[in-house]
Amino acid sequence: MTLADLGFTAAWRALPRVPAPVAQVAFRVGADLARRRGGAGVERLRRNLRRVRPAASETELDGLVRAALRSYARYWQEAFRLPALDPGTIHARHATTGLDVAISAMQQGRGVVLALPHAGNWDVAGVYVLEELRRHGLPAEMTTVVERLQPEAVYRRFVGYRESLGFEIVAQDDGRRAHLALTRRLRAGGLVCLIADRDLAGAGIDVPFFGDTIRLPSGPASLCALTGAQLHAAVTYFRPGGWGATVSPAIAVPDRAAVPKATLELARAFEEHIAAHLEDWHMLQELTPGSHR
Repeated sequence: MTLADLGFTAAWRALPRVPAPVAQVAFRVGADLARRRGGAGVERLRRNLRRVRPAASETELDGLVRAALRSYARYWQEAFRLPALDPGTIHARHATTGLDVAISAMQQGRGVVLALPHAGNWDVAGVYVLEELRRHGLPAEMTTVVERLQPEAVYRRFVGYRESLGFEIVAQDDGRRAHLALTRRLRAGGLVCLIADRDLAGAGIDVPFFGDTIRLPSGPASLCALTGAQLHAAVTYFRPGGWGATVSPAIAVPDRAAVPKATLELARAFEEHIAAHLEDWHMLQELTPGSHR
């Protein structure tokens, strides 16, 4: 077992026993320390926030970076405690708009793809959605794709964590198995959730994004074109004492030719809702540059 695996294992075992206010203070202090130390991830975060607020002063941008790192720390603090939380409690503290249209589609036997950026707490949102499905008499199941982390032991730990929440997990680099799992779920009228603000597969579509051109993955729209599923953007964020999410109206993907336009509409929905909750956009990685940059 690696040092990293030992650390994650200890955190998942110990933090649920730590009083929530103590854990919150500790993670906030850690976020502030990370900001003072800087580093590549913090600088990438700063550049990404600057995309959204190009007119912000350096002082204003400093405040945004601090708030975003504290938000990211909140995500981790909650991740280590989430398996011990009651889904009913999460449901009661989660405010979501727009999900009813997706629920209605699944009640009619149509699959749904929710495409999300790295924002808020998408794991909590997943638990909330499963509880919503259960309360509407639908199977409390969904499939999602994750990036394979290194070392392998840490990756397995994260897969186990998300499976404990009720998610079916497939690895992004396990092409055929991932494709079969996703299409099977959608053709059965089920739910697929995909993080979709970075093109990891290298086959994405160029879109304008906060005054620049980046490449977003074509996978969410392509899956809908292939299976007849309904596509929505979904952006999660934090609220004091709880969480929120906004689900966009359905984005039409009638056929393969509509995939570029649908991906552009995803980008526009991401822009709108990221800008509204900017401190909760945890983009410490480089966005995938467009092909003609």
